[in-house]
Amino acid sequence: MSLLPRASLRRSVASFLAVAVAIGGLAPLPSGVAGDAATTAIDRHPDLRRLSPEEDVWVDPVRNEVVVGGAIALDRGMIEVFACPRRTKEHEAIVATDATAKLIHTGLLAIGLEPGKPVTYAPDYVAAAGPVVMVLVRWHDDEGRVVTRSAQELVRDIRTKKPLAADWVFAGSEFWRDPSDGREYYQADGGDMICVSNFPTAMLDLPIESSQANEALMFEVFAERVPPRGTAVELVLSKGK
Repeated sequence: MSLLPRASLRRSVASFLAVAVAIGGLAPLPSGVAGDAATTAIDRHPDLRRLSPEEDVWVDPVRNEVVVGGAIALDRGMIEVFACPRRTKEHEAIVATDATAKLIHTGLLAIGLEPGKPVTYAPDYVAAAGPVVMVLVRWHDDEGRVVTRSAQELVRDIRTKKPLAADWVFAGSEFWRDPSDGREYYQADGGDMICVSNFPTAMLDLPIESSQANEALMFEVFAERVPPRGTAVELVLSKGK
């Protein structure tokens, strides 16, 4: 595995963003990550700038927000990530998105956020760093009313039994180049999009020490607050305070 330096990462995603702005569309999702046709065929936000005809990611330049479509993957149980691309880590995530982490990263750049650094462990633990990103989740309840909650409210700390108390930071993950064919891959597209356990591959991570070991997981679904599995949701990402 060959990691690209951070400068190359910024150039790669900046080029991706330039293409999106220039032609109004991007390449389809990679195999195994594509959203369902039923969810991506209709543009639910024609007033916003959609970054790809194949992915549910919009930029709101007025509110400075990134809107991402998805669905509830887990409504109970332990979790390592809050949100992941569809068909990656749904078994340990609350939300599965109809979008790649790479394109959401592009959207965050478009609203003026710059990635920091992922967590490191050698020689010592150094927490992920970067600008704070506020994550909201919205959906329709059984009566058709819009419900909006912070993502933290849907995650329960198993030690305190209270909602997650930390904010996410835009760590930015990394690109790596496959030496066999020279292709570049954005590592967070493997599932580590918005994490509650620390991963060096995380796009958004918590700036606190949080184990990824099964026997030491710190967070679970706040089952009383999360809508049923399969409920369509949207994530709204913006610059935190």
